[in-house]
Amino acid sequence: MKQLGIDIGSRAVKIACFKDDILIKTEIISTMKFYRDFSKMIDGEIHINLSQLGLSDYDNIISTGYGRNNLQIAGALIINELKAHVYGALCQTGEEDFTLLDIGGQDFKIIKVEKGIITDMLLNDKCAASSGRYLENMSNILEIPLDDLMKHYENPVNLNSTCAVFGESELIGEIAQGTPLSQLAAGINYALFKRIQPQLQKLRGRLLILAGGVAENEAIIHFLQQEDKHVIIPKYPQLNGAIGCCYLGFLKKGMKNNE
Repeated sequence: MKQLGIDIGSRAVKIACFKDDILIKTEIISTMKFYRDFSKMIDGEIHINLSQLGLSDYDNIISTGYGRNNLQIAGALIINELKAHVYGALCQTGEEDFTLLDIGGQDFKIIKVEKGIITDMLLNDKCAASSGRYLENMSNILEIPLDDLMKHYENPVNLNSTCAVFGESELIGEIAQGTPLSQLAAGINYALFKRIQPQLQKLRGRLLILAGGVAENEAIIHFLQQEDKHVIIPKYPQLNGAIGCCYLGFLKKGMKNNE
């Protein structure tokens, strides 16, 4: 049984391919490139050129993610984004009781899971100041690679603005005052953490699973571990939603086999 999971994000499309229970192929493509080069709209459905992506002969295609309510991928089962990310965490960690924090390109999600079932959630999709886009914009202002920005957490400068746009002005003011680059970068990471922290406290459990592209941020991991030592980062944090799609496909197959 071969499963193809597709998670269409605001910044990137993540693809996971499983044969039985083995992950055999992954792809991360910018959302713009995915729409421009690998898909086209026909009669209200997105048709993906799987052969051009090096993908073919899949028993199931399951999709989720940004724009799921507006885009129907031809031949695919569309599932709820929250469920996909929870299934991904279940699949990758084997845990059933946890709080999932997913920080994406334009939003973050906090999901409480008990005995493998979603019991509560908090979502922020109103402002990019609490997402990976904020880090990207700030790294551009500092003129350093995003990977370098994400390494700094010591002696963070205090950045108070809760708005991504005003935060840029605040950062420029600190640059003008001669604040060291390392402290600026640490301050940016800490500012993102501070925006998420109050919401995370509301659904705090015994275990935190961190997923999404920002799960590769060393500083965010450091700040979270200062609050709670029980933090798990799945092997493929950015692919978590796509992996969750495949996992649901296996669950559905198991249900049918048991009927």
